[in-house]
Amino acid sequence: MRLPSFIYRSTRIGKNGRRFSLYKFRTLIGGFDGNFATNEGYTRFGKFLRKTKLDELPQVVNWLKGDIAIIGPRPELPETIHLIPADIRKIILSRKPGLTSLASIHFADEEKIIQQGIDNAYDYYVKIKPLKILLDVFYIQQRDFFLDLWIVWKTAVIVLKSFFK
Repeated sequence: MRLPSFIYRSTRIGKNGRRFSLYKFRTLIGGFDGNFATNEGYTRFGKFLRKTKLDELPQVVNWLKGDIAIIGPRPELPETIHLIPADIRKIILSRKPGLTSLASIHFADEEKIIQQGIDNAYDYYVKIKPLKILLDVFYIQQRDFFLDLWIVWKTAVIVLKSFFK
């Protein structure tokens, strides 16, 4: 299926290691690394879309298709899933990935944090990713209705606040 040029498709790993296409609004100019943007790499509206989290909106299609849940660990990239230790990877892949998570809330300003360092990939995989994994495992092991309500509430507050920053 051919997608409009403003939609970005990325292969991700879902529940039980199943691959699927994750959709987002395109925020980077072609040729730029999709994970670690710099100011010159954004499309005309890309920075706004990322800041407000609106670039994630097409993932509603993934939710409707059953690829992802509302809440769960964010889906992993095939090329980095092996970086997670096997026992922890098994826990994370036991649940459907989600649109939002505890890690998404904790690192709502992740892009800003990464851009403050010298080596974006190093800073992400050494300083941020281990804590995201810890939060994902905590969520899976402690999951309950009230935690889910809190995550949805906190996500909504973060998204609404992003429009006024």
